[in-house]
Amino acid sequence: MREIIFDTETTGLDSREDRIIELGGVEMVNRFPTGRSFHFFINPQGRQIHADAQAVHGITAAELADKPVFGAIADEFIELVDGAKLVAHNANFDIGFINAEFARIGRPPIGPERVVDTLALAKRKHPMGPNSLDALCRRYGIDNSHRTMHGALLDSELLAEVYIELIGGKQAALVLDNAAASGADTIRIEHAELTIAARPAPLPARLSEAELAAHAALVETLGEKAVWLAVAAK
Repeated sequence: MREIIFDTETTGLDSREDRIIELGGVEMVNRFPTGRSFHFFINPQGRQIHADAQAVHGITAAELADKPVFGAIADEFIELVDGAKLVAHNANFDIGFINAEFARIGRPPIGPERVVDTLALAKRKHPMGPNSLDALCRRYGIDNSHRTMHGALLDSELLAEVYIELIGGKQAALVLDNAAASGADTIRIEHAELTIAARPAPLPARLSEAELAAHAALVETLGEKAVWLAVAAK
């Protein structure tokens, strides 16, 4: 299963009028980071950045003047997320902005069936909150000390760690298969397979002769219905 954990920064809060100015994300396959990521700064095409939004992400209009418009990076973004689930914190906000940008260039929207909202997951798991990204990092012991401002790629990297915790932590699922034909057990960890061969010779007993004799003497006192007699007969 392929998932893209992503985030946006915008000129403001209204997707009908405001624009995306930063878009970043990281890729996970079967809930493991692959090391692939993407990051775009985007020219808002003259749309002013609201002061309250700039206070959050610190991006200025001057920094975006030479950056591509959304339409210029749309094909690359679509290719990057093709076939993947999209994971975001307060996903309705981010998907709302992306779909508004798609509508402006005549592209179809991203359907809700492809979207996972980590804020909704967090509220179900921790109904008393708080459930902001910073609060979840503190809850799960994830170092976010370098997050002095919001940033799409940095927030995506932190969210990927939070998401793993929200869905059950970092323990890989083990699937045990009985390989009867080879006399070996196979432990499959996601895509990796480790084959444990049958031991060529049994391990030597750790009990001394005196301990074995004492145990045998004790069993003789238990009577003919003692469980140990059945075990010893095998």
